[in-house]
Order: sequence, then structure tokens, then C-alpha cells
Amino acid sequence: MSTRLIPAVVAVAVGGLLAIALFVPYVARQYRRRGELGIGNAALALAGLVYSLALVAYVLLPMPELRPDFCAVHGTSGPQWTPFGFLDDMQKEAIGTGVAATLRNPALTQVLLNVALFVPLGMFVRYMFRRGVLATTAIGAGVSLLIEVTQGTGIWFLYPCAYRLFDVDDLIANGLGALLGALAAPVLRAVPGQRLDTDPGEPRPVTRSRRLLAMICDLMAFQFLGAIFVTLGNVLLLVVHGELIMGTTAPAELAGYAEVNAAAPLVPWFLLAVVVPLAGKAPSLGQRIVRLQAVRSDGRPAGPGMRLLRSLLGVGGYVLLTQLGALPGLGVLSTLSLILGLASLIALFTTAGHRGLSYVLTGLRLTDSRAVDRVEVLS
Repeated sequence: MSTRLIPAVVAVAVGGLLAIALFVPYVARQYRRRGELGIGNAALALAGLVYSLALVAYVLLPMPELRPDFCAVHGTSGPQWTPFGFLDDMQKEAIGTGVAATLRNPALTQVLLNVALFVPLGMFVRYMFRRGVLATTAIGAGVSLLIEVTQGTGIWFLYPCAYRLFDVDDLIANGLGALLGALAAPVLRAVPGQRLDTDPGEPRPVTRSRRLLAMICDLMAFQFLGAIFVTLGNVLLLVVHGELIMGTTAPAELAGYAEVNAAAPLVPWFLLAVVVPLAGKAPSLGQRIVRLQAVRSDGRPAGPGMRLLRSLLGVGGYVLLTQLGALPGLGVLSTLSLILGLASLIALFTTAGHRGLSYVLTGLRLTDSRAVDRVEVLS
């Protein structure tokens, strides 16, 4: 793979993983800040995340091998402190005369790339964080200085000498890029699906996309917490057997591995499928995040018992059947979980008010929790 492509590939891969890990907290923040998600806002946030990682990867990657003759092989001649020194480099690397030849000059191309590299930063900082042009330019210059110092110190003395040049022209070019990005930031308003300046306390309709988003948040929360508890269980297993530091035995080779990996996911299941419905007004974490609440036919909030029953007939029951179906001799439960999942998904799109299977079976309905809060305040 080309060394130029490595930072981009790493940024996309790591960005995708971080997006998955941060999805549920991001949705929760958006609903508290704007009252709904906004696909355009999510797309811009993902783009900003990938760009930030690409910037970090561009600074660090590819990292050369540390060897005894490292400085002789990779060391630079020292910092370049002369402003606009690239003009001299352009004369040395001239490949002809005329506008076309000038634009192809490697020294000028490098400067233009450094300008372009910071244009997205200026756009994201000003538009998404609502900073002024001067503040955005200053932030861009500060980030550029951090990058140059990181490169000039051999990644903060991780290497015995710098293998990339500290260049004052890069600071100028990056600052100019941030300025141009700040001026061009209003272009991002054209991204469709954004929710701007909305009242987060205003109740919204219960749509199928909102219900589906709640289900996705629930499933991701179960999977994420389940993976954490499985990892903790394996670490505990290594500690008990004295293999964490002294040995090299893999957890799968230790006694009790199957039991730990079967029991560990039940802990987050109990927290999310039982404790959350009993302790909160929403039957699930996902529905709480998107500000949905279960109510009776007369509009009164559903009690803890009904919320728990709805959880067990919904995502909570689906996850439990899936987990138990993975155990030896209980494969039929996997089939039941598949049936429950398909039935719930179909009911989500076909039932009135997008109640779904669990709400139809419990006789409950869904409403925006902000509407319930307003009624309670008025009463």
C-alpha cells in the first residue's frame, strides 16, 4: 500500500470503529441539544471525526523503524525558520516556464496541499462549534503549531531525532487554510437533513424512524456492554489462574472459560432489560435516549411492572433468547429470537402509531416524554 494512502485508510477504519462506539452517546446528546437526531448533523459529525483522525494519522504515519542508525537514515537537516522559503525551493525545482509549469512545481504543490489540508478544519470549527473567523484561524494556527512541534521533536522524543521537518511555511500555509475554511464554512448549511436552532423541549411525533433509532440504540448498548463484560470476565479468569502477568495461556484454554463467556453478557442484560425499565419512565435505554415514554390507554404513564413486561417482550426478550440460544442444547431459542425479531420489525412498520409488537401485546402506547412532562407540570 502506498505510504500516502496509509493515513487515509487508518482514519476511515478507526473512524468507523469510533463512530460505532460513540453512536449511542451521540444520539443522546443530539436529542438533549436539538430535540432530535438530524441525519445531516450526524453526517457532518462523522466527517469531522474522520477528518480529525486523518490529520492525526498524517502527522504520525507511517512511523519508521527505530534502529541504531535511525538519525543517519531518517534525520532531517533541522528546522526551516525562513518565512516563504518555499519560493527559493520553487526556483531550485522549476520544471519550466509559464503558469502550467509553475502549478506543477513540487515546492508549490506542497504548499497548496498544506493550505487544502486545513480548509476542512476551518469549516468544521466555525460551523459546528460556532467560532468566529479570527478564533477559527487562531485555532487552526495552534493545531498547526502542535503538529510542527510534534514532528520537530521526533513525536515528542519518541525517536532520537526528528524524521520530519519543522517548517515555518507549513504554519503559514495551514493558518491560511484555516482562514479560507472559516470563510467557506456557510457552505455546510447546504448539507441536507440538518436540524438547526430547534427547541429541544418541543414534543415531536412518534415516527417509525425514531422508533427504529431507539431499537438500534438498544441493540448497540447490549452489544457494547456485553463485549465489555466479556472482556472483564476473561481478564478476571486470567487473574484467578495467575496467567495475566506470568503466563501466556489464552483465556479459551483455561477452566471456566465457557461459563464466564456465557454468564458475562447476562450482567448488562439485567441492567438494561430489567433495571432500566423498573427505575426509569422509559421501558428501555434507547427509548429514553430518543425521549419516548410508555403510557396507558388513558394517557397515564405506565407503571414499573408494565414497563418491565414490555421490555421482556421487546428488545430485552430478543437479546436474552439470542444469548441463551448460543448455549449448548438451546439452539431452538435462537430460532425463537429470530422469529421475535422479525415479528417486532414488521409490527413496527404496520401497527398504528408504530407501537410495535411489544406495545400491542401489553396494551400500551408510545408518546413523546416531553409531552408527558408538560402535562404533569400543568397538572
